[in-house]
Amino acid sequence: MTREWKDIDLNCDLGEGIAEDEKIIPLISSCSLACGGHAGDLDSLTSLLLLAREHGTRAGAHPSYPDREHFGRKSMDLSPSELEETIVQQVELFLDATRRTRTSMHHIKAHGALYNDLGWNTELSDTYLGILLPYREKTRLYAPCGSPMVLRAREQGFQVIEEGFADRAYQGDGRLVSRRLEGALLTRPEDVWNQVREMVLFQRVKTRDGGSLRLYPETLCLHGDTPNSLEILTYLRQQFPENHIRLA
Repeated sequence: MTREWKDIDLNCDLGEGIAEDEKIIPLISSCSLACGGHAGDLDSLTSLLLLAREHGTRAGAHPSYPDREHFGRKSMDLSPSELEETIVQQVELFLDATRRTRTSMHHIKAHGALYNDLGWNTELSDTYLGILLPYREKTRLYAPCGSPMVLRAREQGFQVIEEGFADRAYQGDGRLVSRRLEGALLTRPEDVWNQVREMVLFQRVKTRDGGSLRLYPETLCLHGDTPNSLEILTYLRQQFPENHIRLA
């Protein structure tokens, strides 16, 4: 009996001036590119979009809180108008780069603290979704797997791709363990692979409290700024064919 293949989108957050982007892009199927909030500019977007096009890697915008000092990983209390101004500015910068390169925007994925806040803060996510309404018919949203934001976005007609994390530990409620806590980030290739295997083949992930959580991710993220991210990706790509997993 022929074993069924499992398809998964493997993505990285890039354009942040840290990772070996040019070596990572050929190993993944999609990427989210910093567009000015926490890192990135028109030049970095342009060069990475060209590289992504060369390797057939889908590319999306990666807007964040406007906070380069903390790399977008500190929550900010912005008014709705302030949030709208920065999100639109960042997405439009990405679109400017797509016009330069004759490429397109595959998705929008928030970064860092904004991403985590949006997942479970329904008031914030409603504001964010309202800001993105003009882009709704042209793109997709990457959102935390199983989060309230996924449901609210689908109710408003967005195409949502639920995202799991290959290199981050999970709490029992489905949120990511705070980076301030030990063990929040998985850096050993074997540990990352074990988590990916559980999520892709069995739709579950072990949680920090020793339990297990049901997840149904359509895309998996490995952070580009994770130490030895290139080594981890290379290891994952070696394991995929042996376990009948392929990039979607």
